[in-house]
Amino acid sequence: MKTSLLAGAALLASTFAGHALAQQQAPDPSKPLGFFVTSEGVGKGADLGGLAGADAHCQKLASAAGAGSRTWHAYLSTQAADGKPAVNARDRIGKGPWFNARGVLVARDVAHLHGDSLEAAQLGNNLSRNTVLTEKNEPVKGAGDKPNEHDILTGSTPDGRAFADAADRTCKNYTSSAPDGSAQLGHFDRTGGGNTSWNSAHPSRGCGQQNLVSTGGAGLLYCFAAN
Repeated sequence: MKTSLLAGAALLASTFAGHALAQQQAPDPSKPLGFFVTSEGVGKGADLGGLAGADAHCQKLASAAGAGSRTWHAYLSTQAADGKPAVNARDRIGKGPWFNARGVLVARDVAHLHGDSLEAAQLGNNLSRNTVLTEKNEPVKGAGDKPNEHDILTGSTPDGRAFADAADRTCKNYTSSAPDGSAQLGHFDRTGGGNTSWNSAHPSRGCGQQNLVSTGGAGLLYCFAAN
């Protein structure tokens, strides 16, 4: 009898715990998904089909995760070329705030994301290995994992703007998968390479898929809801 009572109590406690966990993990409509790292790359290295192709990739993955009603843009800067002006990543992603798939705030606004003000610089945004998740609410492989995929394509300076020099920092504005060329990368886990920048850690070793893999990435992108 005592054994049965104990077993029943344990089952009841487990049931309540399960309900509590479900309540904690239930989506909060006031904190909709607004930021993720893509669970997969386009598959052609840094040739994303330009900004339009990168945005479409973000939109497709967001739609599969049930967040397709929002407008999604890839966090990418482009350089001036062919008579077209440069585009800054920070100008493409809306005003915020942005929450991850678990409803955790990663940044209040563009200034908080980039540390524009003294307060923002001191507090810092909330992008870290624990908060940067895919649209599937899954962690991204970082330094120490196999394979390491912490390099995220951005083509951006630390303040989220396009590079103004003549060097190619965007793999020809995300249209090249050649073994040469380069694109600027960020470290989502803020680890490795002597640079902990989430958006401007170092350049890639080329633009092909294998070049990105050898550098420590997989052609992944940051995606932000712009509305």
